[in-house]
Order: sequence, then C-alpha cells, then structure tokens
Amino acid sequence: MNKVLENAFYYLDNFHQVLQWIGERYGDLLNEEERAFIDRFPLLPQAARALFVRMVMRKGVLFRASKLSYAEIGCTHDAAQPLALEGWIEHDPELSLDQLFDLLQKPEIGRLFQLVAHEKAARKAEQLEALRERHEGSHRFSAWYANSGDHVYHVRAKPLCDRLRLIFFGNYHQDWSEFVLSDLGVYRYEKVEFPPSARGFRTRRDIDEYLELHSCRERFREGEHPLEVLASLPPAGSDNEWLASRRQKLLFQMGQQLEKLREWDGAFRVYRDCSYPGARSRAIRVLEKDEQIGLAWEWLRKAQEAPESEAERQHLLRMEPRLRRKLGHVRALARKPTPVARLDLNLPMPVSEWYVEGVVRDHLAREDAPVFYVENTLINSLFGLLCWDAVFAAVPGAFFHPYHHGPADLHSADFQRRRAAQFAACFAQLEDGRYQDTIRRNLVLKHGIQSPFVFWGVMDETLLDLALSCIPAEHLKKWFERILADVKSNRTGFPDLIQFWPAERRYNMIEVKGPGDRLQDNQLRWIDYCAHHNMPISVCYLQWAE
Repeated sequence: MNKVLENAFYYLDNFHQVLQWIGERYGDLLNEEERAFIDRFPLLPQAARALFVRMVMRKGVLFRASKLSYAEIGCTHDAAQPLALEGWIEHDPELSLDQLFDLLQKPEIGRLFQLVAHEKAARKAEQLEALRERHEGSHRFSAWYANSGDHVYHVRAKPLCDRLRLIFFGNYHQDWSEFVLSDLGVYRYEKVEFPPSARGFRTRRDIDEYLELHSCRERFREGEHPLEVLASLPPAGSDNEWLASRRQKLLFQMGQQLEKLREWDGAFRVYRDCSYPGARSRAIRVLEKDEQIGLAWEWLRKAQEAPESEAERQHLLRMEPRLRRKLGHVRALARKPTPVARLDLNLPMPVSEWYVEGVVRDHLAREDAPVFYVENTLINSLFGLLCWDAVFAAVPGAFFHPYHHGPADLHSADFQRRRAAQFAACFAQLEDGRYQDTIRRNLVLKHGIQSPFVFWGVMDETLLDLALSCIPAEHLKKWFERILADVKSNRTGFPDLIQFWPAERRYNMIEVKGPGDRLQDNQLRWIDYCAHHNMPISVCYLQWAE
C-alpha cells in the first residue's frame, strides 16, 4: 500500500526528515532561532507538531480553527496550545479589515457588518472598499466577530520555516508538495551522493545573501522601479557560483525592464556590469537605440572577436549591417547560410481537430517510412539517456537534497567543464558502439525518474529502435556537442518531425511552418548547424488549398 495511505502522519515524518537533514548538514550555518526550533520541535506532542506542519504547508499565515479539521489530529484547540506556548503561533491575533475579509465568507460578512441589500449583493472586493470608510485600525478576531465560536491562529514561525525550506531545497520555488508527490509516486528522483562539498550554502553569508536577493526579486516582480531595487541589491559577497548566477539573472531582468521603459542609460549600465548570457548584445542594442552608434560599434567589434555563444554571434550579425549603414561604412559581405532542402505542400484544411505538424506528419508517413512528431524531445532524450551518469554526477553545488529535478548549475557556463571527464566517457561510447546498450539500459533502469533532458512520455522502445538504427553515431555526437556548448539555448529549436527509412537505415528531420509562420532564431541556428554538418534536414512550408 502507498506510504501516504498507510501513514496518516506522512507529512509530519517528511518535515522531521527535513529538520534532521538540515541539522546534520547545515548545523554550523544556522542562527540561534533556527537551531532552537530544530531542537525543540521533536519534543512537542504529536498532535501539536502535526497541526503546525499542516498550517506551514498551506498558503498564508492566518488560519481559522474551523478550517483545520484533520482526523489524525483531533481537537485543534488542544493541539494548538503547546505551539502558542513556544511562541510559534499566536492565538486570536489582531487583524486589519483586509485580513479579516480574507478569513470570512461572504454570508458572514453580511451578517457581521449588517449590510443592506445592495451591499450584500456586491462583490466581496466592493464590500471591502465600502467598509474601509467605516472601520479603521486592527482588532483581535474575537473583537471583530465575538459570537463566531471560532478561533484564529497566526503562524508566527512561518518565515522561520520558509528559511529552513530554502536551506533544504536551495530555492523558494520548490515547496513541501515535493514530498507528497514523491510519496504518491508522481515524481521519482535520481539518488545522488551528497558529500559535504555539495552543500548549496557554504556560509551563513550565503543564506543571508540569497534572502536579500529574494527580497529584491519580489520587489521587482511587484512593480517597483528597477533602479530603486538596484540601489538595495546586495553586493556579490561570496565565491558561490550558484548564487552569483542568480544575481546576474536578476540584473538581466532589470535591464530588460529598463529597456521597456526606454531608460537607455540605466539599461546600459545594468547590462554593462552583467555577465548573464545575452547581456552584452542587449547592451549594444541599447547603445544603438540611444543613438550612441560609435560606442555601439566599438562594443560590437569587440564582441565579435570572441562571441559568448552561437546565439550572441547571430544577434551580432543581425546588428552589424545596421550599424555599418548608420556609420557610413562599406557594406560587408554576408555569409550565406548553408542551403537547406525545401518542401512545399498544398493540402486541404482538415475538418476535425488538427495541428499543423500533425497534418504534415500524417501526409508524409508511409508504412515503410514512419514519421514522428518529436520536436525537442527525441535528441534531448537520447542525450539524457546516454549521459545520465554525467548529468547526475555529484559535483559541488549541483545537488543539495534528494528532490532535485536536475543539477542546480544546469544553465551555468561551466556546466560541461565541471563534468568534462564524465561527458568524455559518455561520448567515447559513441566511438566504439557501446552507446546503444547504455541508452537502452537507462531507458529501462531510469524510467520515470525526473531528468532535465529525458521526455518519458515520448520515448518508447519503438521510437528508440528506429532512432538508434537510422541515426549514425557521428550525427548524435554533433547534436550532443552542441547541446553541451549552451544547454540553456540549445535544448530547444529542434525540427518538429523526424522520418525514418528503416530498410535504408537513414532519416530526415523536418521543420514545419504553417501559413504566415516563420523560422525562429534558435530554429535557424539548428537548421544551419545540421546543414553545415551534412545532417539531413528540410523545411516544409504548408499552405491550405482553396
């Protein structure tokens, strides 16, 4: 039987697992409040601990006792008493009118405030706006709603628990539901070794810096002006590469917002000091928009000497003709892209439900030449299956806990370099033929385990057999090398369809474009790359017959 169904307190066990993990691995980084909580929490009665975790797992910090009905806990009021004595929750807190409205249902509002007929019919937000003029200040719930027969609890220790969750996961986007989904078998995770060097946070300063960055990120997302947020952005205070990458991403996002606001000087200064991929080409574009053409040209020429990626090279090539023209320079000869086979189809529009790629797939498919809609799934999956051990290598800063969907440094510029030996061992299998056995074995052994590359819903033995039979190892190697060169950019942009001719052991990749659709930048880069390396690829342009 499933663990969740067997054990009514599974969520409490999970919470204890987190506390134990943090205590063992991060004990030297915890502050006094965090250490005291980890020491004291296991000593409370089970019902009190369970109630606390139930509230922590839910959104918000204010809860009505009547909404906290759990059979395994029993009387909520009794369970809450030890928590109040510890100061982790507050019973009957003072509430603003807005907070009260979040807790009350609409009929209760009508009774409590004696609303007239048209006010009762109004929306809750309109009721709140009207009552703000009559009720000021904060009052305890028992004073607002004396005859409710209910209690309200304020979880004062929620920020503390959020910090502990951060220390465990290394981010704020994963929450306690990861445990539940794992218990239910919805998510399965690769088992990775966790040496002391693999800690996400190495010093207390790392934790504090993350919290400061998170606060700035939230202010920015809520609409505060980027330059105001930037003024309080903490300086890079550690050598933690993972933290530094988060800081650079936030800087890049603030630069983009300043661009939208047409604040060219501010945007340029942010991009100038930002190392996030794409920041340099954006800086050049901002200089161009600000009509600082000479400086933009200087930056472009310097960037062309050592482009950071194919994506940047593409952007630079696009900007160069404009800047040359504005400066009156001689027009440079553009490099012509490698010719790509073109397929034009004129088909009747289907009557039933359809999508463009599916229409082309069904039209081209033959019994001896099946066609599959794979887009980004097939090549990524083959890469992920062959390089499974390299992707999940326990290098420092890659995995902090047992619930990682993939390495934390997946999009870092040095992702491949830090695993160079492991990836070299995987690629060697493409040379001696062992790669097929490794891919087939991992398809079975790792099936369903979370991976940033493998799409389990698409990969099956039929597709795998055709791919391994028809795609040469040297083509796989070229694809895999390009993915590793820039994981963030090159995991996408693959052609939509692949057609196999099993009897001839060959294949063709097909990018499909419907009426009015055009090739995107990352698609153009993949098409040019494949054509340049003599890998079969074509672009299909579909038009609907009159």
